[in-house]
Amino acid sequence: MELTPGLDRYIEQNSEEEPALLRALRRETYQKTTQPHMISGILQGRILSMLSKMISPDLIIEIGTFTGYATLCLAEGLSETGKIITIDKNEETAYLPKKYFQRSEFAQKINFREGNALEVLPFVNEPVDLVFLDADKENYIKYIELVKPKLRQGGIILADNILWKGKVVTEANDRKTEIIREFNRKLKEDRSLEVVILPVRDGISIIRKK
Repeated sequence: MELTPGLDRYIEQNSEEEPALLRALRRETYQKTTQPHMISGILQGRILSMLSKMISPDLIIEIGTFTGYATLCLAEGLSETGKIITIDKNEETAYLPKKYFQRSEFAQKINFREGNALEVLPFVNEPVDLVFLDADKENYIKYIELVKPKLRQGGIILADNILWKGKVVTEANDRKTEIIREFNRKLKEDRSLEVVILPVRDGISIIRKK
């Protein structure tokens, strides 16, 4: 079923409420960034929070911070001694996540690293419980190759935007659509992984390491 604006509102009204800090961050993201649609938003944010709480991870890796909305949602499920490493190379928007991370109750659990994730990830040497992938699509496959060996058995990768505005099932042959199609094919063919796609927003893959 395609979600209408009315159904969207109904789902949000009957799901866990968005925390006040996240509401403020979402508002400021729309006011001060040129691509506010990149934010996870209320429904996806509550899904990320719920999945994280189910896992109670000791270490989360987030590739693509943007303004930090998803980071704070994921941090809600961290174990008592858990932490999240979030990586982003966009210097122009970095002030926003820094501001809201500092204001949050998770300030001491969030390690925000500014830089290229392809250069940062090789230096993460601890076992990873949960990965959220929401960065440049061209490197999705490379990111998976880097984080998969670090992911513990039973660990989860969440990959965003894998339906790519529905283009994955149209005649679209542009480069990014083909990259997403190839990414989805590779995951499906990898016998060491289990994959299910949720048709939430632009599509989220839930990937479990067997």
